[in-house]
Amino acid sequence: MAIQRPDAGAIAAVGAELGLSLSPADAASFLGLMQGLFDAYDVVDHMAEPLPPVRYPRTPGRRPAPEENPYGAWAVLSEIRGARRGKLAGKTVAIKDNTCVAGMAMQNGASILSGYVPEIDATIVTRLLDEGATILGKAQCEYYCASGGSHTSWPNWVENPVVPGHNAGGSSSGSAALVAAGIVDLATGGDQGGSIRIPASFCGIVGMKPTHGLVPYTGIFPVELTVDHTGPMTRTVADNALMLEVLAGPDGLDPRQSGAPSQPYSQALSRGVAGLTIGVVPEGFDRPGHDPAVSEAVRAAADRLARAGARVVEMPIPLHARGAAIWTPIFLEGATRLMMEENAYGTNAKGVYLESLLDAHARWHGRADELSDTLKLGILMGHYMGSRHSGRFYGKAQNLNRALTGAYNEALARCDALLMPATPIAAMPLPAADASREEIVTSAFAMTANTAPFCATGHPSISVPVGPLPDGRPVGAMLTGAHLGEMTLYRIAAALEAAYR
Repeated sequence: MAIQRPDAGAIAAVGAELGLSLSPADAASFLGLMQGLFDAYDVVDHMAEPLPPVRYPRTPGRRPAPEENPYGAWAVLSEIRGARRGKLAGKTVAIKDNTCVAGMAMQNGASILSGYVPEIDATIVTRLLDEGATILGKAQCEYYCASGGSHTSWPNWVENPVVPGHNAGGSSSGSAALVAAGIVDLATGGDQGGSIRIPASFCGIVGMKPTHGLVPYTGIFPVELTVDHTGPMTRTVADNALMLEVLAGPDGLDPRQSGAPSQPYSQALSRGVAGLTIGVVPEGFDRPGHDPAVSEAVRAAADRLARAGARVVEMPIPLHARGAAIWTPIFLEGATRLMMEENAYGTNAKGVYLESLLDAHARWHGRADELSDTLKLGILMGHYMGSRHSGRFYGKAQNLNRALTGAYNEALARCDALLMPATPIAAMPLPAADASREEIVTSAFAMTANTAPFCATGHPSISVPVGPLPDGRPVGAMLTGAHLGEMTLYRIAAALEAAYR
């Protein structure tokens, strides 16, 4: 079917949207010149796209009944059995619901995407299945992933299984809860501002945000290309390292990737920390609104690493205190433009564009009142600053991000990893159902100060449990390394895990 041709009046209206003053004669003239261009669009419209192939039989899945979903962590229940053999044979996995699994509903925590079913598997889904994993379903996540808390997801919130009634962290809320509860062995997470490491810290599991571009993002709902990350969430460091071996490496489709290959991360686990230097970043402690008990627990973790043979030193990085501020315009303006105004894909990047997702997500333009308050706040600010200031703050923040990256690189030239709390607070109670907008938003972003900067700079960063506090709430210590330094991080993380056994 040919693309519907406009009339001259429609061309005049489009011109007005662009600031062009077209007379009726002008509009008719341009319309005539556009006919050959419309013909080219017809050619494209009738061609078949080379989308990634789908393997492995699966059922479409179903919404869980309440008795099957005690923490609200499942979005969809299903089962896809992978290859008979592989690194992950016998392991069960939950896929964050911002990730395409062919034939299975994907709503990204949002009412607007309810009913959408993608036709491809994300690259990471195929890789997990190829290595023998069994997928048990899709894990609930926050509304378009726009929250560090677990209280903005649709149609239900996610509860922390370790401390009932408390926040599980977000946006990979369901992934963390399912792993922490022992319901699955492994889960995928996404991280644009801390969304793997925050829920890992709150729920007491291991969460790795790899180097930017190490793991392909193909088939995952984009937020902002320069801060999009996906990675493993597990109960143990060993499972995390093994899972990253499977996930990492180029797929030839994701423009975020530089071609860095996967490495045998599991081989680092038994090497110990003797000879390594850990830099304790003082600016990562005592943040505004911090819990002193969390800081104390992470400093105690540094002492345990020292007893295990590491050299532990103070490593001041003054610019870290401004890192979250530098990340803010990049995330807000970038996500508003790409994720919302350009329907999650935009232009100027090669890769897999999923037409069905473009069409489904475009529904938000007529249903914006359904968005979560956290997302409304983000796009109000992002659109205001981007449109009223010519995008210059986004550009300036990206320029400053080079200085921030350089500051971390300089510190990492003098030590092997940086140490600080993943979150300056432990899990807080979930807001009440009638909580104010102010409480909802504060509870969503009060924990991102240490995690967000490393999304902007792309350094690998892992949260490892070092708690709990006396009241039972988990604490995560965050280790950050040089770009593509995951081997070293796993070496330290394994030693830290062993120190708490």
